[in-house]
Amino acid sequence: MSNPLSDLILGFQGLVADVPGLVQPLIVALAGAVPFIEGEGAAAIGIIGGIHPVVAAIAGAVGNLLCVTIVVLATARVRTAVTTRRGGPAEPLSPRRQKFERAYHRYGTAGVSLLGPLLLPTQFTAAALTSTGVPPVRVIAWQAAAIALWTTAVTLIITGVIRFAA
Repeated sequence: MSNPLSDLILGFQGLVADVPGLVQPLIVALAGAVPFIEGEGAAAIGIIGGIHPVVAAIAGAVGNLLCVTIVVLATARVRTAVTTRRGGPAEPLSPRRQKFERAYHRYGTAGVSLLGPLLLPTQFTAAALTSTGVPPVRVIAWQAAAIALWTTAVTLIITGVIRFAA
């Protein structure tokens, strides 16, 4: 049985190989918008597909950031609509939400944004931060920093600039 994420990654790799060179970064940016692929996965797809590493990293990061920005802005609108219409008592937090709240209070917006990609896609982390009332501009800024950091780190590892002792 095949893994849908693996199939998606292979599909993007095949698409990058099949389109003209000028279109390849757009495919990488599209891959960066997909949760669990993210900017760093998209950069890897582009590099493996033969795109210059800097172009692949920028395209993957931009695609990821554009998607995160859309998610943050949509979540902020939903939060505003819900909080202005809520009249009764607040519902109890789910265990998952409680875990997020503890992490947020411990690490803040910066820590959750920078460490979040180790556990969750940036889109999920950004939506969770925004839904708790963190200003959208702050969420987008810290998510941009996280996307740039992780995409750069993975790109440097893939290209061999950063090596780990074996």
